[in-house]
Amino acid sequence: MQNHLITQLDLQDFIQKFTMLFARQKDFTLEGDKNQFFHYIKELDSINFTPPPRIENLDSSLQIIKKFGILKLQEIFEFIKIIRYFIYLKKHTEIQKTQYLNNYLQKIQLPDSLLEISKYFEKDGKIKNGIFEELDSLELSLKRQKTNMQQALELLLHSSKLAPYLVDSQIHFIDQTQTLLVKPGYQSVITGVVLQRSHNGFFYLLPEEIKSIYQKIQEIENLIEETLFTICKQISLVFNKHILFLQFINKEFDKIDHIQARIFFAKEFNLNFILPQYKNTHIVLKDFSHPVLANPKPISIDFNKQLLLITGVNAGGKTMLLKSLLSAVFLSKHLIPFKINPHYSQIPHFKNIFAIISDPQNSKNDISTFAGRMLDFSHILQEKEMLLGVDEIELGTDADEAASLYKVILENLLTKNAKIIITTHHKRLAALMANDSRIQLCAAIYDEEKQKPTFNFLYGSIGKSYAFETAKRYKIPLNIIEEARKNYGQDKEKLNVLIEKSAQLEINLQQKIKEYEEKIALYNKKQEALQDLKQQYINDFTKEKNTLQNTYNQALKALKLELKDKQTSDIHRNINHANKILNSLKIQTTQETKPRELSIGQRVKYKTSKATILSISQKQVLIELDEGMRLKVPPYQLKPIGKEATTPKKRIHIPMPKTSHVHLDLHGLRAEEALEKLDKFLSDSLLSGFDEVLVYHGIGTGILSRVVREFLSTHPKVVSFEDAPPQMGGFGAKIIKL
Repeated sequence: MQNHLITQLDLQDFIQKFTMLFARQKDFTLEGDKNQFFHYIKELDSINFTPPPRIENLDSSLQIIKKFGILKLQEIFEFIKIIRYFIYLKKHTEIQKTQYLNNYLQKIQLPDSLLEISKYFEKDGKIKNGIFEELDSLELSLKRQKTNMQQALELLLHSSKLAPYLVDSQIHFIDQTQTLLVKPGYQSVITGVVLQRSHNGFFYLLPEEIKSIYQKIQEIENLIEETLFTICKQISLVFNKHILFLQFINKEFDKIDHIQARIFFAKEFNLNFILPQYKNTHIVLKDFSHPVLANPKPISIDFNKQLLLITGVNAGGKTMLLKSLLSAVFLSKHLIPFKINPHYSQIPHFKNIFAIISDPQNSKNDISTFAGRMLDFSHILQEKEMLLGVDEIELGTDADEAASLYKVILENLLTKNAKIIITTHHKRLAALMANDSRIQLCAAIYDEEKQKPTFNFLYGSIGKSYAFETAKRYKIPLNIIEEARKNYGQDKEKLNVLIEKSAQLEINLQQKIKEYEEKIALYNKKQEALQDLKQQYINDFTKEKNTLQNTYNQALKALKLELKDKQTSDIHRNINHANKILNSLKIQTTQETKPRELSIGQRVKYKTSKATILSISQKQVLIELDEGMRLKVPPYQLKPIGKEATTPKKRIHIPMPKTSHVHLDLHGLRAEEALEKLDKFLSDSLLSGFDEVLVYHGIGTGILSRVVREFLSTHPKVVSFEDAPPQMGGFGAKIIKL
């Protein structure tokens, strides 16, 4: 499946170049934590290091060790090469300064017995001298016998008796045996064994004295083989004790091999790495070049929605844009470097990547193009959270029918969080899906003056196919093109233009809707702020009222104590003192309550809010706060701030009370409860539009009557109040005008 995807994306040559850098052939996919590997790559990329030597596959060797078998010397040396490479990395002075890679390598503890065995071998895999005495003695004997044989051959070649019978003065190898090429009649001067005859009737002769040396050499070589077998047996037993470590180090070597191959591949072809992100599916490519292109024009694209619909001119780069997006995600997923600007690019991780690009028509399987497409989609519909690319989506059937069918299929995939890229030169599907906020449109741009595609793209638009222009570019006769235009018809052309315009209008409409939704959300936020401000004013008023009530009660209590404890003269003296204080307060209050020079429309400040004066009466001023609320307040509470105009604010819509009455009964309630009910009653009455209401408070001790009177005299919305007529409650009730 993965190899098929590589072929569809035209990446097979690129991947093959990469895998050639492996020290041991394997699959190119990198299993494990990509973030960790990315750290290793970054650290090792900044260091000068030697790549590992070629290593054979050791799976069968590990099975032999596991079964107490005996490895060959070369198989043992393959393990030694791996161990030596890890020794090299662990001792590398620059790697010791790294963070992630050094920590990883230091955790790998190489067994002492394996380190000792690694010292047995030369760089070419032969056993060093001085390790095994018996082996050294045999190899010395072998060397001597070979020297003896060489000297004997030299004497024969320079023998005057044999010279007339020698065809040449060369040594000829027959079955890896050194022979002399002699003429007939040689028997009179030399004895030996003929190993073979030449085409010219001469003889390849193994002289008797050379034959005896050969026999000695073979005996020594057999002894060497037996000795090496014994050595391999001993080493294999040690390997068996460390089978788990050898399995581990063999696997870890593949990890290092993956990393080094990627680094040298990036350096050789000037490529960059992109670490895939798991947080979102936003794809951003900056200056990406597809590996298959010889002189590519870099692609930059911001694919931030769920489906990218690429339309426009044929041969305008639609398919290559699709392949580029899929290729970038695929290569990034496997941490394979490619040409891109990594500083301004972002690529997400997808568990599954699917491509429907080639024509699936197959006469052998009796399957049509459209049927093949349906078969592909039937498998994909079962998947979730994937990246899907479909080239020429309406291929193989009527474009209008296909547009309706694929619209439903694509919407189904979108609900499963699929990220989709499709290309088409038909406009029907683009028009049907243009109003979906999950869709991102992209049109291939065509240069009508030069009559050729630009391989650039315009985002947020539907492109035109330019079939007639493309035919003209490729030298199709003009009379044929004009006849085709007539057959195509002006109505069809106008319909296509209307489709393009309607789709663009739909896109613009969606943008406007989004803008207005944002404005509505802002207004709602302001409305909530006004409600909070209103509640704050209510809380402040209640707090101030309670403070004043407590102060009054404390003063009254203190006065009663004074009356009980002090003489009459003291009382009079204190009363006079109090009068002086009251007179000063009265003067101050008079000064404070002196009407300011105010005018209708004037800008004023009320507490912490700014407002505009709407009307002025003798005792109160009607103002409208910038937040939209209207209040009646005493003039002295307003501070002029100028007469500049203000932008009308959105009015707060306060819902009407569910129940409303023109009268309220406060009998039997404590003062605080009565004032809370009275406050709510007046607010509901104002909202209901009542100008006059009736409140029953009773006569009783007079406390409730006094509290109600004081509350009404300070309420900003109360115009006036008076005792009710006898038939409506008399002194025990108040008629209130709002």
